[in-house]
Amino acid sequence: MIASRNLGFVAAAATLLAAAPLSSIFQRWTWLIQAAIAVAVVAGVAALARLLRAPVWGQALAMLGGLLLALTWLFPGGTELVAVIPTPATLAHFGELVQGSVQDMRSYGVKVPDTTPLLFITVLGVGAVAVLVDLLAVGLRRPALAGLPMLAIYSVPVAVYVDSVPAVPFVVGACGYLWLLVTDNVERVRRFGRRFTGEGRDVDVWEASPLAAAGRRLAVVGVALAVAVPLAVPGMTGGLLDQFNTAGDGTGNGRPGQGGSPGRIDLFAALSGQLNQSEVAEMVKVTTTESSPFYLRFGVADELRPDGFRVRPPNGRRVDRDLPEVPARQGVEQQRHRATVEVSRNLTMPLVPVYSDPVGVDGLSGNWLYDQNLGVVFSNRDNSRGKRYSFEYVRSTYSPAALRRAPSLPAEHPIAVQQTRRPAVQQVDLLVSRLIEGKRTDYDKVRAIYDYFSRDNGFSYSLSTKGGTSGQEIVDFLTNKVGFCQQYAAAMAWLVRSAGIPARVAFGFTNGTGAGDGAWVLTNRNLHAWTEVYFDQMGWVPFDPTPAYAVQGANRSAWAPDSDAPDPEPSSTSAPGATPDDPGATAGPDRQDPADREVDEGFDPVTGAPVRRTPTWPWWTAGGVLALLALLSVPALRRVTLRRRRHVRPAPAAVTAAGSGDAAGPEATGMVVLGADRDRARADAHAAWDELLDTLVDFRVRVDRTETPRATAERLVRDALADDATSTAAVRLLGRAEERARYARDPLTGEPLHPALTSVRGALAARSDRRTRLLAALLPPSVLLRWRLAVADRSSSLVARGGQARYRLARWSPRRLLARRA
Repeated sequence: MIASRNLGFVAAAATLLAAAPLSSIFQRWTWLIQAAIAVAVVAGVAALARLLRAPVWGQALAMLGGLLLALTWLFPGGTELVAVIPTPATLAHFGELVQGSVQDMRSYGVKVPDTTPLLFITVLGVGAVAVLVDLLAVGLRRPALAGLPMLAIYSVPVAVYVDSVPAVPFVVGACGYLWLLVTDNVERVRRFGRRFTGEGRDVDVWEASPLAAAGRRLAVVGVALAVAVPLAVPGMTGGLLDQFNTAGDGTGNGRPGQGGSPGRIDLFAALSGQLNQSEVAEMVKVTTTESSPFYLRFGVADELRPDGFRVRPPNGRRVDRDLPEVPARQGVEQQRHRATVEVSRNLTMPLVPVYSDPVGVDGLSGNWLYDQNLGVVFSNRDNSRGKRYSFEYVRSTYSPAALRRAPSLPAEHPIAVQQTRRPAVQQVDLLVSRLIEGKRTDYDKVRAIYDYFSRDNGFSYSLSTKGGTSGQEIVDFLTNKVGFCQQYAAAMAWLVRSAGIPARVAFGFTNGTGAGDGAWVLTNRNLHAWTEVYFDQMGWVPFDPTPAYAVQGANRSAWAPDSDAPDPEPSSTSAPGATPDDPGATAGPDRQDPADREVDEGFDPVTGAPVRRTPTWPWWTAGGVLALLALLSVPALRRVTLRRRRHVRPAPAAVTAAGSGDAAGPEATGMVVLGADRDRARADAHAAWDELLDTLVDFRVRVDRTETPRATAERLVRDALADDATSTAAVRLLGRAEERARYARDPLTGEPLHPALTSVRGALAARSDRRTRLLAALLPPSVLLRWRLAVADRSSSLVARGGQARYRLARWSPRRLLARRA
């Protein structure tokens, strides 16, 4: 019974640890306190039921009853008896909380506030998992299966979190599961008393066995891999609309959304990933009664944060019912059309593409909803793959005169309040003030901003963007003026909001390849993003600021014409077979890649006026080359320093060579001579011999550490220096000096060693090939060998110290101490 109580406590604690990933969803920790209370009640009731020897089914009923009492106390409805006894009205109150949680899930994005419905559904889920874990781990003694309900808790943040789920909560949950497994194994061993070895010696319960140690290592490695591998795999880990990539090509996962709710689709990453795909994949086939349709849209981003636009969770009515009619607008031509869409298996997302202002949809079930404010058709239960449906829509054609007559939206209007929010960026505000100066109508202000994104102002199209140094990505893009559709659409929407006019970013497809009879085939190359601007009494009006020459199927209108028109005639230097999608397809000075210009054009951060600036990439390139050369020169410098230290010794206790009458002996010129002092003579001989061995390593001559110095010298004379009498005598001198320094009472003194070393080195270099001499000078093998040996020694030392520390800590292991106390 004690073992069961211990295992039940661990099961409850492991459940709470497994719920750690829920911390990435809630703003506060109220959910954890309430969940801990519910789990504690469940664990206490289970322990009481096992104390009364209740069967497994009785334990399950008892735990469910305890969970119900805990929920009644935590979330009272006002009709309870004695505050914890539920009534039928309490159950009805719980049903209302469940319905309210569904609505809150649609209304809030992570991180969510502590609303009562969301807290109730969370505590209910964690309590139910605690019941299942206790039944599997304690009642049925199958703790491994308890990982399934614990995994269900972790799947919740994975399903609803916009960004990548943090790794730390997963590690905490995994540790709880491993704790549960270890505790169960220990309890199983205790059932059979003490263990015995093959020699008959009893083994303490807590003493580590090779099999248990291997299991723990595998568990730790498994958890480490489960955390490290997802962090190393590239994917959509940024925010939803991380549209201003600081550098690179902006690749995503290559699929426009992979299931789930629309609030979890990284539309910008998916768009950039598809545009960078080398293969062309068919996405949609649409047949419409309109001869020249506008873009087929499926997503909208209208929440602007400092790091870019993000998607708000949509909310709407079922599409299988009547949709709201489009009101008539003065000065706007409206025509009703019908379209049929066939989605291929290459497009999988909880959104389906439709033209703007649909008024009736056929072929989609009640799982699909229509958000009139966003103009998107979405589902929380289904995806678009393989869908075929038809819908009627209203095509609105605006005129510049009608848009100029549109009054400015009142500042207190809900759309103006929500769709003009933007971070304060001084450079952007100054630029917008300069662009809209003297413009009286909203349309003229929008056109001034729209016309700014033109080739005349230095903007160009490229799938590879450049980074900046301002620390603000919108400023970097407006300075570099290089990007593709998602940068252009988001930048224009930001600038329009800075002018006080509502704007947002829309996603969809441009017109693809005509297949006849009103049919269009849309591929991944037709994926596109553009800007939508709200005009009072007109609604959302599309503007496409991306250069038209770079967009397949681009459609321009009278109210938003091509800013670069008329296009110049194609240059004869254009690359053959170039397509509009290729930013290198255009030629001529006007369409030259800004990376190839001698100077690049930006704007002054104070006045917003265009300025010319010198590119900094040559300086960065030169600095990188110098840094690389400095790094490569480190081994050579190390070798020169070591040779100089061995050849020229400071303050030598030297005497002149025997028989020399010159007062200025070899030491006066910096030459190493064996001194008369015994200790100094031995040190000089050892230094010269070490230099000789390093020289042999540098010139790829075999070194045998087991040979005596004389044997090594004779082998060199026989194998490498046979034809050179000077180097032969030099190497024998070095060998004799080292031999006397090692074994004789009196070492060899008075002999110059520097000339001997120079002679041997010159002879070895003469017999070596050019590659060996070059490596000996630039990347000396002797230095690299010393570094490798030093790293190996340091690693061995760290491993040994780690083993010693582990042994000392094992003596104070809590499990061993508890076993001794028992």
